[in-house]
Amino acid sequence: MKRGLKEDEVDSSSSSGGPEEASKRVCPLEEDLQDAASNWGCLPQEILLHIFQYLPLLDRAYASQVCRGWNQAFHMPELWRCFEFELNQPASSYLKATHPDLIKQIIKRHSNHLQYVSFKVDSSTESAEAACDILSQLVNCSLKTLGLISTARPSFMELPKSHFISALTVVFVNSKSLSSLKIDDTPVDDPSLKVLVANNSDTLKLLKMSSCPHVSPAGILCVADQCHGLRELALNYHLLSDELLLALSSEKHVHLEHLRIDVVSENPGQTQFHTIKKSSWDAMVRHSPKFNLVMYFFLYEDEFGPFFRYEIPVTHLYFGRSVSKDVLGRVGMTCPRLVELVVCANGLRPLDEELIRIAERCQQLSAIGLGECEVSCSAFVEFVKMCGRRLTQLSIMEEVLIPDHKYTLDEIHWEVSKHLGRVWFPDMMPTW
Repeated sequence: MKRGLKEDEVDSSSSSGGPEEASKRVCPLEEDLQDAASNWGCLPQEILLHIFQYLPLLDRAYASQVCRGWNQAFHMPELWRCFEFELNQPASSYLKATHPDLIKQIIKRHSNHLQYVSFKVDSSTESAEAACDILSQLVNCSLKTLGLISTARPSFMELPKSHFISALTVVFVNSKSLSSLKIDDTPVDDPSLKVLVANNSDTLKLLKMSSCPHVSPAGILCVADQCHGLRELALNYHLLSDELLLALSSEKHVHLEHLRIDVVSENPGQTQFHTIKKSSWDAMVRHSPKFNLVMYFFLYEDEFGPFFRYEIPVTHLYFGRSVSKDVLGRVGMTCPRLVELVVCANGLRPLDEELIRIAERCQQLSAIGLGECEVSCSAFVEFVKMCGRRLTQLSIMEEVLIPDHKYTLDEIHWEVSKHLGRVWFPDMMPTW
């Protein structure tokens, strides 16, 4: 009897405990949540994946050593779809490099997960060779994008052509789904482009291959004939031909969105530039009326003869060397689709008439940059007034503007700001 009373007393005392004891008791669910919060090793894989995606590679590698769960997360395929190999020699570059042990791990465990890959190499031949060695081992991959980027002098060009081509074609043959390929400043050639087309013609949308001296117009024409999904193409002017433009304008071809042409002369007076027919450009505009034609000119003044003689559908125009008043005058007459114009240098002859003509004829112009040129303040104000608020980018060096009887340098920014509808000042240094 006494034992029963004591048990009842114990039960009643435990059930009627004070508020302090009640606050100490924690329900099982809360205990589980507290344990999960204090034990980072028990985080779900999807949460670890989300966290790891924000970590730099080196920090991710350190985190993988914490516990088995984090190491498993480190090797999740989703984390290895996009990777940039940084190949730099300590003796010739101050840039960081991907550790050789990590490269071995990637080749061994994640080559079949890679989809978006780029290589950044310095100017050393050793780095370019290392990139080719990695490429040649990607036999189980199915890349969607590949970029070979030289951060300094193009070191891929110093490799034996056969060695580079052998490594690159491994990717071309095994991927079969490349949509974007950037291989500027490389010894790629016509036969390797045929391999590219044979295996990736249905998926290739972007091809950038400026400064590839071993590619002929016939090689790039093969790409245009077979890759009907091309949306963006970048190449040197010597690869541009009437046949290429007509191929890109055929009915079976999708609408090209961007065409970039680099017009480069390394040896003054020794480079011959051919002329593209106006009818070829017209066919291109009819087929792709909204395409952007971007042209970079690195020529000497006496080499502009074949250019701007008749209407050309250029939208973005950059002059990297000095260009004459005569050429800029022809730009105003022959480039009605012009959207952006950058002139790095002109000389000491004012460009007043040329700017006014460009404002009159180029009704879509919305961005302009002027470097080592001269323009009177009055002409510049008139130019801005004619273009109005469509000028979203106006980058003019202060020394370009020459004060005259109407405006001083202190006054011109007020007048220009009024016509732009926003505050504007001349630049102290080039911003393009």
